[in-house]
Amino acid sequence: MCKFSAAIALVFGAALVWLSGAATQEAPTEWVDPATGHRVIRLSREPGSASLYFHQNAYAPDGQKLLITTPGGLATVNLKTRAIEQVVEGRVNVIVTGRKSGQVYYVKSGAVFATQLDTKVTREITKLPPRASVASVNADETLLLGSLMEGSTPSSYTAASTQTEMRGPDGKPLTFAERKEVRLNSRLEQRIPMAIFTISAKTGEIKTVHRATDWLNHLQFSPTDPGLIMFCHEGPWHKVDRIWTIRTDGSGLTKIHTRTMNMEIAGHEFFSADGRVIWYDLQTPRGEDFWVAGYEIATGARIWYHLQRDEWSVHFNISNDGKLFAGDGGDEEMVAHAKDGKWIYLYRPTGIPDVAGIRAPNAKELIIPGFFKAERLVNMAKHDYRLEPNVTFTPDQQWIVFRSNMHGATHVYAVEVKKSQ
Repeated sequence: MCKFSAAIALVFGAALVWLSGAATQEAPTEWVDPATGHRVIRLSREPGSASLYFHQNAYAPDGQKLLITTPGGLATVNLKTRAIEQVVEGRVNVIVTGRKSGQVYYVKSGAVFATQLDTKVTREITKLPPRASVASVNADETLLLGSLMEGSTPSSYTAASTQTEMRGPDGKPLTFAERKEVRLNSRLEQRIPMAIFTISAKTGEIKTVHRATDWLNHLQFSPTDPGLIMFCHEGPWHKVDRIWTIRTDGSGLTKIHTRTMNMEIAGHEFFSADGRVIWYDLQTPRGEDFWVAGYEIATGARIWYHLQRDEWSVHFNISNDGKLFAGDGGDEEMVAHAKDGKWIYLYRPTGIPDVAGIRAPNAKELIIPGFFKAERLVNMAKHDYRLEPNVTFTPDQQWIVFRSNMHGATHVYAVEVKKSQ
């Protein structure tokens, strides 16, 4: 995830509640994973706490505090002392932590609010239109970004619809992942009119940026360019042209990846910390050959890093300096069908050089190839992947934060990048 449409947020929220209530044992506060030698710490204290979706900024501008959700609202974790401080009380839909001001932006009771992490001073920005959600805040915190369903057609995609038992053409029950695909396609085919809009953080004024009958989702502002939006066409990835960018004035609509073979998929897109590159999960074709692909916004240059089936992850992320990647793994039901993929991963990108320094005449026009050297950080064998771990690097790049139900209840954890033994 992620950062979402109302329908997707409901699904993730329902999964989190269902999974977090499953256990009674107390999760350990710290241990060294015997399979990897990396130290893991539990950052949250209250069962049912979770870190944010992988592309939502959860860190204060000074890098000292991490925003998490708790059953009672929103709280911060001091990354040095591990002290937890409640920031917002009550059920909310968190958007992001502002990269400039240190305010957390969220939706509560149909309105958008901003609360300062340190002083707790809160202001209401605006009331939301019906059937609207807000997903991101731009780099200078002048605009918020959201989407809404226009008209009165109800969405067919709900948390309950993905849990309902379904059978395939052969009469056999579909897996959770397969049921999700069917429901995604059903929602896409409704062709509900939608709009992407911005909200002025100062005045609350709402402006429409883009309209379509595609399912518009996964909205993100660039972390550095206040006027650049990335969004997706949601649905089965092998069917939709997923990744797009557009300017806040509605200009510059650009498709980021074009499919070259049937069943090729691309998605779970995110910006690099410097805003120069859009990264995404690429499979050529789906479930067979795995890449993390990058698109340089200014030049259109592309780089693809290859990885093995068991090293694939539901979500990937990148360190602030762009030198390391992380992934949250996946279970056997997921698209990679990995036999041994339930790990938190660290990836070191490695380029493939020209042989003997001899380059193709059009080398600059071609995809730059490479591969990931994968290192396992946390054994997730006991984690139920219906709750996606959603890895992020801490600003100092020393830890990778994730959420897990490996000990029963959902908690927020961090694993040290450096090996302990």
